[in-house]
Amino acid sequence: MTHERPHSSPAPAPAGAPRFSIVGDVSVDLVLGTLDGWPKIGTERLLPRSELRAGGSAANSALAARHLGLSPHLIGAIGDDDLAQWLLLQLAGIRVELQTCASDTTMSVGLLHTGGERTFFTSCGHLQHLAPEFVLQHLPPAAPGSIALFTAPFLLPALRERFGPLLAQASARGYEVALDTGWPPEGWTPQVHREVEGWLVHCDHLLVNELEAMSIADNQDLDLAVQRVAGLLKPGAHLIVKLGAAGALGHVDGRSTRYTTPAVGEIFDTVGAGDSFNTGYLAARLNRAGLGDALAAGCRTAAAILPRFPRKRIAAGELAHCLQPQS
Repeated sequence: MTHERPHSSPAPAPAGAPRFSIVGDVSVDLVLGTLDGWPKIGTERLLPRSELRAGGSAANSALAARHLGLSPHLIGAIGDDDLAQWLLLQLAGIRVELQTCASDTTMSVGLLHTGGERTFFTSCGHLQHLAPEFVLQHLPPAAPGSIALFTAPFLLPALRERFGPLLAQASARGYEVALDTGWPPEGWTPQVHREVEGWLVHCDHLLVNELEAMSIADNQDLDLAVQRVAGLLKPGAHLIVKLGAAGALGHVDGRSTRYTTPAVGEIFDTVGAGDSFNTGYLAARLNRAGLGDALAAGCRTAAAILPRFPRKRIAAGELAHCLQPQS
């Protein structure tokens, strides 16, 4: 059961200007660390760092856009509780269209381990209810050059049932379609492979990490996996593979380009790294940057956000320098 509740939001972009719309998961993250080893059941540990913040891939991407000085349009859902109202406050300055669901707000607890590994515990909550009808209602026809980024379809079952047609509708309304698939909870079964292949034919930009690319291709050789996945996309589409600390790879029209990230120090909190990269890359493409500059912008955006803890102290527009072309 869902209902809509009005809430204040910045005005839409001027008519004729390219839009940056983000569709997907919005939730609450509680990040805690650092945990050295797994505690025995029934015991208690004190952890030196914590932050309660807006989370979910779509919200992370929208917040990164705000940090870059952009005006993103976020379409998603929230629960019907006090935590949802707190979540709205964290998204101030972002144009939001959020379907209010008669459900608790989805929450993730992220435990950061010594050595960089992470463990997440996530409640089902409101993410079960985001409807494709709501998304289409708030995704109007767009000017040339507009981009719609779709995130985490596997966490949004009501959207997932009609995800292929939803992407097709976004494309028909003038958007370049960007997709970050995320990881299917059931694993990469034959059914999931068929399902994802039905999505990829609508994509202008596919943004996945190395393991996801190899899983989609069912091939553990990255170069061969890139060729296989690129063949599933629409002609002229860009396949972007995020390589973590090693940088990123872009592939289009049979040619690959790599960007290597300069070495950085130890980072405590890597939650949302890929989402930050997505926004930096797509923001550069909105500014008509070439593939190499867009890969660099994605990596610089992630590198500028990740060392900040707590993240909510980053001011709007503070990271606009990340979008400057390479010299």
